[in-house]
Amino acid sequence: MTEAVRPVTVAGQVIGGERLALIAGPCVLEEPSVAREAAVRLRDMAGELGVPFIFKASFDKANRTSVTSYRGPGLERGLEILARIKAEVGVPVVSDVHDPAQAARAAEVLDMLQVPAFLCRQTDLLVAVGETGLPVNVKKGQFLAPDDMQHCLGKVRSTGNERITLCERGSTFGYHNLVVDMRGLVIMRGFGYPVVFDATHSVQLPSGGGGKSSGERQFVAPLARAAIAAGADALFAEVHPNPEAALCDGPNMLPLDEVAPLLRALLEVRSACRS
Repeated sequence: MTEAVRPVTVAGQVIGGERLALIAGPCVLEEPSVAREAAVRLRDMAGELGVPFIFKASFDKANRTSVTSYRGPGLERGLEILARIKAEVGVPVVSDVHDPAQAARAAEVLDMLQVPAFLCRQTDLLVAVGETGLPVNVKKGQFLAPDDMQHCLGKVRSTGNERITLCERGSTFGYHNLVVDMRGLVIMRGFGYPVVFDATHSVQLPSGGGGKSSGERQFVAPLARAAIAAGADALFAEVHPNPEAALCDGPNMLPLDEVAPLLRALLEVRSACRS
């Protein structure tokens, strides 16, 4: 898949350019020290490998399985933490926006806004994030066919904002399982915008952990290799210094120590496919 796409630049970091890009960080903001450690180590890994990097962590996870599940620090405290990481670590930051009313406030701090998969058809939300003028990463709903994402794309574009990436994160087949159809990356990239592969959410087992989601971390690397071979422009990965102690999505998050070896392998795959 070598067709040209319009690159999206996020605070100097290019998605859809010559280099594979990385969007990564803990699933949700926990203690600021956890986010900072992840941001510093990811920044250094990406810098060593020449990989454009954007730090991701959610200030709120509104779609947790249980009402008692940890959601994050919320909008204001979360933006405060992300602003400090942005300033002190020197990396662009992205987080989920769940409600149109959050978009303008989040845009005061974030360098990119992300639309969660469950909300990718919400017209008011897509228009609100588009109107900020910031780059927007729209995750494909687990319930959508890949070609349906052109309509989500059109809602953001209706604001005049063309700084859009589309993200694959698996399709639901019920019974706590997701399946990735690599054709979806080709189909979505055919719209002319960069595509991102969310390797860690794609191995999630939604609600499969008895009141919380589980996951199959062992499949992150093979799926990521396949996605890069299929032409994905960026890897999205949720990572943590100690996934077993994470407050959200631990079973499908990568330990920080496994990120650099995976990136090196993906860069080799990308180089081989392009040559």
